[in-house]
Amino acid sequence: MKKTVSLTLMLFALWLLWSGIYTFMITSFGVASVILCVWLAHRMNIVDSEGHPAHLALAHITYGPWLLWQIVLANIDVSKRVLSGNINPCWVRIKAPQKTPLGRVIYANSITLTPGTTTVQLSGDELLVHTIHREVGEDLARGAMASRVSKLEGQD
Repeated sequence: MKKTVSLTLMLFALWLLWSGIYTFMITSFGVASVILCVWLAHRMNIVDSEGHPAHLALAHITYGPWLLWQIVLANIDVSKRVLSGNINPCWVRIKAPQKTPLGRVIYANSITLTPGTTTVQLSGDELLVHTIHREVGEDLARGAMASRVSKLEGQD
């Protein structure tokens, strides 16, 4: 029940924030759409800690900006590599040290969000990643992002 209330409040807050229109009719549509979404989520039995990871909300306050900065740095790196012709695509296998499936998915998606890398397979605790250059794969293997995601999910 607690997760349902949390999901409802979060969805409605996001709807209000993104809508920007606060007339009675539009807000009523927003309330109706949130209720429909939460009802569907309940029917599909996905209102749990993975479907609605509210417990990670505070940790994202530090992880989000760090990931955005990594995306900026990767954009610069990819631009330099493209302009200089220093591209040597390769495949790397990387261990995902996270303990939960949600943590491993966050790690895989974080890699994919970073330009020059794409996670193409997540199998157990192993990721198959395509990188723009071998050096990028070696940097991933050093584990800075993996440790940040582990910290995000509460592991230290």
